[in-house]
Amino acid sequence: MARVIAFANQKGGVAKTTTTLNLAVAFKEQGLNVLCVDLDPQGNLTMSQGLNPDEIDRSMYDVLVHKLPIEEVIHEREVDLAVSSIDLAGAELALSSMIGRERALEKALVSVRERYDYILFDTPPSLGLLTINAFVASDGVIVPVQTEYLALRGLVQLENTLAMVRENLNPNVEIIGILPTMFDKRLLNSKEAVEILTENFGDLVYDTKIRKTVRFAEAPVKGQSVLAYDPTGEAAKLYRDLAKEVLNGAKAREHA
Repeated sequence: MARVIAFANQKGGVAKTTTTLNLAVAFKEQGLNVLCVDLDPQGNLTMSQGLNPDEIDRSMYDVLVHKLPIEEVIHEREVDLAVSSIDLAGAELALSSMIGRERALEKALVSVRERYDYILFDTPPSLGLLTINAFVASDGVIVPVQTEYLALRGLVQLENTLAMVRENLNPNVEIIGILPTMFDKRLLNSKEAVEILTENFGDLVYDTKIRKTVRFAEAPVKGQSVLAYDPTGEAAKLYRDLAKEVLNGAKAREHA
């Protein structure tokens, strides 16, 4: 059965999409079978694999709202990708009147969970119904956090939402890792933010820090991951390091 991880932070621009894709490709390099699911109506993950969300006929909207089999929206790219389209913006409204609306994604995954080692969700920058669906369907949550002081406030809100999900819908979901992103080792406030994260969350904070680099902006334009676009560069190395950390953490939890 696939291990399912959601990448979540209600703040936008923290490298959620970049992390979802590049970690997935790094997993694939390790011989794992990976499915990415784009749950963001902006469709950045879909675009970063060279697909145009505006030209997609069937997407995760149809899976969640019309119960279309998820296999029908999976495109084979660097990794398998269940695509998003702008229709997904209407999913929260359409789902809101449905019974069991928080479990739509969990049910959709049943038919493919046996096929993959990992399923990774890229969630929208909000704690709405799409993100709740991701939490209900997940084994764990990785939170990319920009290394600046104000970024920590959002983590409290996210923790509160996860606590509600644990209480009512999925008792097992929890934060399994916090990933410092946009890290600039020359800036004192970047270092201080990591220190504050570590003080508050201890071992949950990954040793790997995703640094700022122009490669992250260039790769999606080419419809590629950083690992395909610049395989020997520093950015690719960082995501390979992160993949090792995440996989080692998963092994540790299995043996615990």
